[in-house]
Amino acid sequence: MNDILQLTIVLIASLIATLVSRRLKIPAVVGQMLVGILIAPSVLGLVHSGHVLEVMSEIGVILLMFLAGIESDLTVLKKNFKASMLVAVGGVILPLIAFGLVAFGFGYGISTSFFYGIVFAATSVSITVEVLQEYGKLSTRAGSIILGAAVVDDILAVLILSIFTSFKNGGSGSHLFIQFLLELLFFAFLFLVHKLIPRFWKFVQKLPIANKNTIVALIICLGLSLLADSVGMSAVIGSFFAGLAISQTEVSHKIEEYTSAIGYVIFIPVFFVLIAISVQFDSLIHHPWIILLFTFLAILTKFIPAYFVGKASKLSTGESMLIGTGMISRGEMALIVAQIGLTSAIITDEVYSELVIVIILATVLAPFLIKMVLKKYDN
Repeated sequence: MNDILQLTIVLIASLIATLVSRRLKIPAVVGQMLVGILIAPSVLGLVHSGHVLEVMSEIGVILLMFLAGIESDLTVLKKNFKASMLVAVGGVILPLIAFGLVAFGFGYGISTSFFYGIVFAATSVSITVEVLQEYGKLSTRAGSIILGAAVVDDILAVLILSIFTSFKNGGSGSHLFIQFLLELLFFAFLFLVHKLIPRFWKFVQKLPIANKNTIVALIICLGLSLLADSVGMSAVIGSFFAGLAISQTEVSHKIEEYTSAIGYVIFIPVFFVLIAISVQFDSLIHHPWIILLFTFLAILTKFIPAYFVGKASKLSTGESMLIGTGMISRGEMALIVAQIGLTSAIITDEVYSELVIVIILATVLAPFLIKMVLKKYDN
């Protein structure tokens, strides 16, 4: 029953946070993350992240990105692929260089310094997606560039992490080649799924089952998420492309409606609250200036390349700034990379705590910055 109690507390906290956020006119996701910090073990100690909540949180982010895929306009995504690619490449290279040099300057070893760069090379677009959905900006050109860039961003970050951990652990070149080949096969399979889904749905429509469209869509979503994870990639990449494939069907609006009801009632709020549960404040007390500097770097190293690519792509200042702020959030992807570094003994517990605090700060600040841009430039 303890897991049920924990879930009840999380849902009550999320509900209160959403109500207060609307009263204060701030993005709801910010309130949910802040209340996650409040009920975490390091503050009130009301919730301790356990297996059940972690699984529900993982389902939450998978459903969130699945919904983002359904809402995306594939034509607009294709049209802005070049801009997305440039934003992603710039947003990976700059953090690798900046964090690596600064961390090395603070006396960290070469491996730890480079690992800092890898952690902050990844982008967690799930937070940005929630804010853009809330303000009706997900299907815009800027929203499409952010989504495309975030997917490429995560792919590059995962590849760099795979190479780094392989060399760190004495892995062979053949292992890296097999990993890369699996990822290529995965994307080839995604392309095939995208082409076949509309035809496959004619068969689904004949099934004598209630809610058949949503059931099959969720099976595809979870299946592609598992497949992405099995080849060493983020599960959200699989769920996002599943959503893109489903968006090509005639029943996508109905699937989106039912999936939103499932996700936003329980799973997605759990994800946003739990993302802040792991924060520990010891490093903030002992190394406040390092934390602040790294948070500043986390913002700038994503904003700068994204903003200038936007301007070079002849977007307005407002659209370019929206892309820049939309790429800042790190969230679960960076936390996963940091956790891999800890379990692989690449970083120490102290470094891990520093990383988690900076990730949470950047993630909480990102929605505020997005709202500021929308408020200033949205007519």
